[in-house]
Formats: sequence, C-alpha cells, structure tokens
Amino acid sequence: MNYVLELLKPSTFQLLWSGLKLTLYISSISVVLSVLFGMILAIMRNGKNPIFKWIATIYIEFVRNVPNLLWIFTVFLVFQMKSTPAGITAFTIFTTAAMAEIIRGGLNAIGPGQTEAGLSQGFTPVQIMVYIIMPQAIRKMLPAIISQIVTVIKDTSFLYSVIALQELFGSSQILMGRYFEAEQVFVLYLMIALIYFSINFAISSLSRYVAKSWASSIE
Repeated sequence: MNYVLELLKPSTFQLLWSGLKLTLYISSISVVLSVLFGMILAIMRNGKNPIFKWIATIYIEFVRNVPNLLWIFTVFLVFQMKSTPAGITAFTIFTTAAMAEIIRGGLNAIGPGQTEAGLSQGFTPVQIMVYIIMPQAIRKMLPAIISQIVTVIKDTSFLYSVIALQELFGSSQILMGRYFEAEQVFVLYLMIALIYFSINFAISSLSRYVAKSWASSIE
C-alpha cells in the first residue's frame, strides 16, 4: 500500500497531464487535417477526371496497406523532422487515406437522384455537394469517423517507442523508471488504461448522442 501511495504524488499526475495534452494535441490536428485532405481525395477518386482519380486511388491504396508504424519511422528518420511535427505528419498521412475511404463511402451512399434534384433547382455542383449531399453523407459517415478518431488516439502510443515522444503512454514509461514495484506498475498501467478509456468512451458517447439527435430531428 505504501508503494501505491508513493506513486500517487502531484508530480505523477503533472507528468501524465503533460503527456495527455500532447496526445490530444497530436490527435486533434491529425484528425482535422485528415478529414480535410481525405475529403479532397474522396472527391478526386469519385470524380470523372482520370488523372485525379488515378492519383487518389494510388495514394489511398498504398498508404492504407503500409503500417502506420512505418510512416512514423519514415517521416522522422528520412525527413529529419522534430518529434511532435513528425508525429502529426505521420498520423495525417496515414489517417488521410482511411478518412478518404470513409468519406467516399458516405458520398456513394447518397443516391444520384439528390444531384439531379439539385441541378433541376439551379444549384451548381459545388452547391449541391455543400448543401445537399454532404449534410446527408456526414450522418452516414459519423460512426466510422468516430471509430477512426478513437484509433488515432490509441495509436499515438506508438510514438514513444519509435521516436521517444513523451505523449500519454510515453509519460507512463518515464514513470516506470521511477516506480518499478509490482503494485506501482499495476496501478500506473491501470491509470493509463482508464484515461484512454474515459477519452474514447466520451467521444463514442457524444457520437451516439449526436446520431440520436439527428434521428429525432428527421422524425
């Protein structure tokens, strides 16, 4: 018990909080950029221009089938980037491909009749995409997007082992060097697991709430 009390000091929570902030920072920026770039790639792959379609297809298929761990190594070692920018860049590269397929699936789920109806009302293709198709597609994409966000948050734990970035999991490994009794290790891993669970459960719960709200508004 004394070993556990020794672990539960302000310095422990300060280090974990610092790691958590870095985890959320990297995840947030990576997800936002991935959604933006993924939307562009999805539209390119669905478009009629064969060159754009070819470029988008190659990027998506190649990146998705290479482990994220390899992208982290590549960005950090080949491009000689600092740890935090390297983490953001690697996750953006990998997650963009996943988001592109999610968004493309959502867009393809909307029937061609929506586009025809928009054209008949005098909307431009851009207006149809922004005001008619995308709002409907987002509702269909939301569960898959949330799942991908959760994956990104969990996968940031790779960053410590690859580039020694002190995000949440990395902070716990630093603490392991200070507290190595069995009880301390167990409690520390339990704390990390609870933090990851709390964040991801909150995101999933918010997603379900938003989905229910949209369903109620339609009814």
